Amino acid sequence: MLPKTPSPPYYAVIFSSKRNDGDKEAYDNMAIRMVRLASEQEGYLSHESYRDDNGFGVTVSYWKDLESISKWKKHVEHREAQRKGKSDWYGEYQLRIAKVERDYMFGK
Repeated sequence: MLPKTPSPPYYAVIFSSKRNDGDKEAYDNMAIRMVRLASEQEGYLSHESYRDDNGFGVTVSYWKDLESISKWKKHVEHREAQRKGKSDWYGEYQLRIAKVERDYMFGK
């Protein structure tokens, strides 16, 4: 199912990463917790995520505004997940923030 978003403008946080061989169970548990916690934050709209068999993944979260993104980045539990990501789970990652000015869909 495609994520639900409002009419633009809104923002997308695009997190591309390459997982290493760190503790998969701990990673999966933290990922579930972060999705739940992010969805409780003011300004959160939705997200979508994908990871392939080689460990490459992309998560896109959608937010109302830049202030909401900034608050989420600074959230104490999210900061801990970021720290664990750098030390235990990711070989590399890249984060991009983009303003969505237009969107359209197709579906039957």
